[in-house]
Amino acid sequence: MERDQQFLDYVIKALVDNPNDVKIARTVDEMGVLLTLEVGAADMGKVIGRSGNTAKAIRTLLRVVGMKNNARVNLKINEPAGAPPREMKASKSVDEAMADLKI
Repeated sequence: MERDQQFLDYVIKALVDNPNDVKIARTVDEMGVLLTLEVGAADMGKVIGRSGNTAKAIRTLLRVVGMKNNARVNLKINEPAGAPPREMKASKSVDEAMADLKI
């Protein structure tokens, strides 16, 4: 297992409740390294985090690990099979946003 994959494995298994459900596939092409992550449906929220902040932080750390090894590392998080679709939050209308600004 390569360093980037070991790092991701360690971080994700520390975050989730079901570490045995964690699967990481690693592919290399002309674009760099792609790590594809699968976790159990119950743990998806822990990996993504509020507003995607945990996933963004993990991607940033993977880029740093990649730079150290002269590789571009990207992370793809697969939706678990049978997971309910995530609800999209409706964005505010322009009028609502202007009212919030109190201009």
